[in-house]
Amino acid sequence: MSLAIVHSRAQVGVEAPAVTVEAHIANGLPSLTLVGLPETAVKESKDRVRSAILNSGFDFPPRRITLNLAPADLPKDGGRFDLAIALGLLAASGQMPANALDEVECLGELALSGALRPVQGVLPAALAARAAGRTLVVPKENAEEASLASGLKVLAASHLLEISAHFAGHTPLPPYAPQGLVLERPPYPDLAEVQGQAAAKRALLVAAAGNHNLLFCGPPGTGKTLLASRLPGLLPPLEEQEALEVAAIHSVASHAPLRAWPPRPFRQPHHSASGAALVGGGSRPKPGEITLAHQGVLFLDELPEFDRKVLEVLREPLESGEIVIARAHDKVRFPARFQLVAAMNPCPCGYLGDPGGRCRCTPEQVQRYRAKLSGPLLDRIDLHLTVAREATALEPISGEGPSTADAAAEVARARRRQLERQGCANAFLDLQGLRQHCALPRDDRLWLEEACERLNLSLRAAHRILKVARTLADLEQADAIARHHLGEALQYRPEPLP
Repeated sequence: MSLAIVHSRAQVGVEAPAVTVEAHIANGLPSLTLVGLPETAVKESKDRVRSAILNSGFDFPPRRITLNLAPADLPKDGGRFDLAIALGLLAASGQMPANALDEVECLGELALSGALRPVQGVLPAALAARAAGRTLVVPKENAEEASLASGLKVLAASHLLEISAHFAGHTPLPPYAPQGLVLERPPYPDLAEVQGQAAAKRALLVAAAGNHNLLFCGPPGTGKTLLASRLPGLLPPLEEQEALEVAAIHSVASHAPLRAWPPRPFRQPHHSASGAALVGGGSRPKPGEITLAHQGVLFLDELPEFDRKVLEVLREPLESGEIVIARAHDKVRFPARFQLVAAMNPCPCGYLGDPGGRCRCTPEQVQRYRAKLSGPLLDRIDLHLTVAREATALEPISGEGPSTADAAAEVARARRRQLERQGCANAFLDLQGLRQHCALPRDDRLWLEEACERLNLSLRAAHRILKVARTLADLEQADAIARHHLGEALQYRPEPLP
């Protein structure tokens, strides 16, 4: 047969669109033409495939060869198509039965010896192959990762010869038996180690229970970063679907195959990070910090030190939970459902309001410093808390405040209530869910409306106050929002910065 068709998968963001590799062999002078919008790494595959076929003991057809990667308008990159191209050439030249390739999809980079090397983005491809009802052929190093797509038949091999022997019917490959990725919860620092700061610990507990965004403001050395580092230990473990989403992002972003279930992410980019580093980008868009923090925490220390344009790109994903990167020929969509935790000083020197009068900043300097944070961005942060300086105590009081284990148990109980009631954390309630699950008696509603008017708060801020109040009620295992819940939620919404 002079024509063979092999199925494979490309990588676009965290998706894996189908690619059909068509190999045609015709009479004519020996040549090899590769079409279908291949990038440099794909164009070089013809040399890798030629050497791999010859070193595996097969004949490379000395005829006119045309390879088409369809669809033609989808850019193809990487070495993930090497295996599909090699199998297509062997089938088109009659060295392998072509009908055996109808119900399989192939991923893998070939070494010159014919050995298979692992590739990136196998988990999204495995999920797509399962949806298509096909078997997936991958290198052995990627087999465990591909097996995360439960119900998918995976064939793992380490050499081109093993796969060709399988499809020829000589030595069938058994379906890969997954060993199971390691599931371990990394040790987190204990919340009880933070001295004092009872109000900040309370805000941290509320933020964890409802997945609310949080901003710490205070002078240097008061424990803002220390508190933020304790948040991952308070959050519940990832659910299966959440873990698959995080693993798919890890599969796309990391060069190493997945060896263990990823923990809940905690990303802490430096304040010199660019907009592309934060949201993703490049000629071939890669996930940025907000996508790597999906289903986890994004911690921005020294928030006003970030470039204002960089911070403004957070506004859309904070609302929608995703980021769309547009290029001239395509759009790439990345998930970005993260919890924002930020820390900042009250002024450039950090000591504004200090009783000792240490601040020497002029009003203009303070205004310029705070102007780096726009009102719309601050409006999307649910909890604002001033972290005051504590009295110096080199000998900490033992058992001060809740431990991480106790706080995590309290957060887990509140999260279970939310999932049973509405299927999501309180921070993700839409308008319909807000009206249904955060309804107030008439007197409390009028009281909250008057308070928002006095504090000059927006309607978005009022909705976020309701969500925080709902979380406070859940922490108390209460069915309805009470007045004291609204009062505490209002304490976390100070007047907008001047």
